[in-house]
Amino acid sequence: MADPQRTSEPINFVHQDEIWKAHVKLEKDSADAWPNKWGFLTEASKEYKMESEKLKKAVKVELPPNLASQPPTPPEKCIQVGPSPPVPQTTQGLIGWRSAHSHLQLEKPNTMQHGRRSLLKELGWPLEACC
Repeated sequence: MADPQRTSEPINFVHQDEIWKAHVKLEKDSADAWPNKWGFLTEASKEYKMESEKLKKAVKVELPPNLASQPPTPPEKCIQVGPSPPVPQTTQGLIGWRSAHSHLQLEKPNTMQHGRRSLLKELGWPLEACC
């Protein structure tokens, strides 16, 4: 289309229409020729989908109990939220007003827990297997 910034040149609407007709004709011709050139891809895709469905039905893999997914723990069991302190009167007081109280802090010091289980012990591998 014509650039709206260039107002010195007159716009030839007939020429613009011919360009648009050529674009539309090219799109239509390409759409008509596509099945002859690339139509085999649709059949191959359908065959692949049918074959993969057959394989999924034939092969049922059950995970061992140690790899099966566990139901999620409800957040209420881990997180306890207490009442908030009163909102400060000034905007300067808003900065860190909840973290100033020790019972409202999100991170508690020295509460990091390390796992008691070892992958090597679960698999029955010797400790030297991991170097």
